[in-house]
Amino acid sequence: FMSETAAALCLSAGYHDTGDRMWQTLTLLFALFPCALVQLSLVFIHRDVSRDRPLVLLLHLLQLGPLV
Repeated sequence: FMSETAAALCLSAGYHDTGDRMWQTLTLLFALFPCALVQLSLVFIHRDVSRDRPLVLLLHLLQLGPLV
């Protein structure tokens, strides 16, 4: 999960260096939007299963929720 996100960010940086804004935007959109949706769903799952924990919420906001 983390290596796929890192690869997408490296690819996006490559597109930025070549000046190709459309592919950079599409790469970021298709890489980060699903990550955000997964994190959002995991926040609700953790909230339903256990009591609210601020550390878990922080990890989800930092896109590290699957490691929990």
